Amino acid sequence: MSGIAGIINLDGKPVDRPLLERMADFMSFRGPDAQSVWSEGNAGFCHAMLRTTDESFNEHQPFSLDGEVWITADARIDGRAELISSLNSKGETVSKDATDVELIARSYRVWGERCVHHLIGDFAFAIWDKQNQHLFCARDHFGIKPFYYAFLHDNIIFSNTLNCLRLHEAVSDDLNDLAVSDFLIFGFNQEFTTTTFADINRLPPAHYLISSPGRLQPPIRYWNLPTGGYIRYRHPDEYVGHFEELLRGAVADRLRTRKVAVSMSGGLDSPSIAAIAKQLSSHNSKPYDLRAFTMVYDRLIPDEERYYSGVTADFLKIPIQYLTLDDYALFERWDQPELYSPEPTDFPLTSFLYDYLKIVSSHSQTVLSGLGGDPALLFSSLYFAETLKSLKFGKVIKCMWRHRRLYGRFPQLGFRTVFKNWLRNGSEKYNSYPCWLDKGLAEKLNIQGRVEQIDKEPERLHPTRPEAYYHLTHPFWPDVFERADPGVIRVPVETRYPFFDVRLLNYLFALPPIPWFVHKDLLRAAIRGRLPEEIRLRPKTPLKGFPERELLRQSDSRWIDYFESSPEMDKYINRNKIPQLSTERDIQQLWLNIRPICLKYWLKYSRPAKNQFNYRRSA
Repeated sequence: MSGIAGIINLDGKPVDRPLLERMADFMSFRGPDAQSVWSEGNAGFCHAMLRTTDESFNEHQPFSLDGEVWITADARIDGRAELISSLNSKGETVSKDATDVELIARSYRVWGERCVHHLIGDFAFAIWDKQNQHLFCARDHFGIKPFYYAFLHDNIIFSNTLNCLRLHEAVSDDLNDLAVSDFLIFGFNQEFTTTTFADINRLPPAHYLISSPGRLQPPIRYWNLPTGGYIRYRHPDEYVGHFEELLRGAVADRLRTRKVAVSMSGGLDSPSIAAIAKQLSSHNSKPYDLRAFTMVYDRLIPDEERYYSGVTADFLKIPIQYLTLDDYALFERWDQPELYSPEPTDFPLTSFLYDYLKIVSSHSQTVLSGLGGDPALLFSSLYFAETLKSLKFGKVIKCMWRHRRLYGRFPQLGFRTVFKNWLRNGSEKYNSYPCWLDKGLAEKLNIQGRVEQIDKEPERLHPTRPEAYYHLTHPFWPDVFERADPGVIRVPVETRYPFFDVRLLNYLFALPPIPWFVHKDLLRAAIRGRLPEEIRLRPKTPLKGFPERELLRQSDSRWIDYFESSPEMDKYINRNKIPQLSTERDIQQLWLNIRPICLKYWLKYSRPAKNQFNYRRSA
């Protein structure tokens, strides 16, 4: 996850090269392998390299094929063989060892702005055509790579590292009050296009951005998760075989380096990724150095992660390293530069995530994650309920008998939950509106109306799996990806998510929901023989406790009830209305009421004013 940044002066004035050099230096914490700058006339790019693929060791950025069109990219391009074949058929001469940035540059030369329809993977990039004075920027389908930009006084400033933009004198310190309010109420910004800073925008996932002389156009969407797919096979094995092929390809495309880490839990998703990676390694002439890393609790809360992840590691014959979390404290080291965050975060145990990735980085600069398995394989109770409502009992019975033939049992479809939801009168709503939010601000921004709008039942965009579709297209996921990005967590490790693969998800959203998404039966069938049965058949088991709540029960956490506000905080909250946290047992209320303290720390330590901004320390 290299660092990228650039400046385009649409008024034609020469770009400030010393500022570009500062920006490159600023991003060295996330791209320690090389920092470089290109500038010419009114445009300039900079790059901080993190080498995470074999091909990247031959890569130099910013990059140009002809000296006329320049690119800076943080990218891993998947489906390389198919893309290279397409490019060669269009007259390009591309070797199989071409770097990812070269593939993007050649794709742009062949297809122009439509190149995004030929690219898959994780990417954020900017391309400058100096002859036509044209800037083209794009972000990947799910927003795994961040991209921020500001358009101020005829200046376009962009980066995948938010605080890098704040080095430019035109970018103010002003906060976006709606984004701060969203953080306090929901835990993250509900808008795809904004950030916590009023002058800094976020390019949404699956969008591109273009400029023409004198103007910057609004972001343009280039892709949607499909809703019209329809795949039906004659034999169940065909469903499983196709899924296995796609998941294996998704993992393989993320294994382009000799040393690989897997963030492995005791569940099903990440062990499945580890098992496929191990299988691919055993078939490779140069096996991967594959290691698992797991976070565990031994005392604070009941936790079986150590046991079950160990069972998987022993079965796969891969080393595993544990980080024990029991002794971490709430807000530990939040006053230290290593934990400064460019935007507010509501997770008061960030210190162990930082330490965990530091341990991972001692082995590899890439780590595979099983995140995404839950929404990708989520069963639709809505589809089942609507099938019953429409009296299509024959369809339900047929699906259930097919499941019984495959697995020797009827699927557990959650009848109680389905009928409970069916009979609800809609009067039960999740109330996330805090009593301590400043009344004047709430009225100014119509926060009550916003909460009601966001909490209402979402539109059903997919005919058979509306819940899964909703979850995968929610702003929650870009926020999750950005929190794991080196520009935020400050550790040069690239996290890769095989379940967030365009080819895989296109397939999954075209399948019949029953039986394949009942308790992840499709994945369980595909992974048969590659994991111990104890893991493959284990039901989903959430953590049996909440660390934050247990830590608040300890006497040394009582200080949290006496935290003091500040003039800047008073704009957003009424401190006197925040209830005691140390005695709170409702975990939802605890998470809601702890956010003002998170904001207090962020305002005090992580968000310095521009005249205090030490760019070497506060990334």
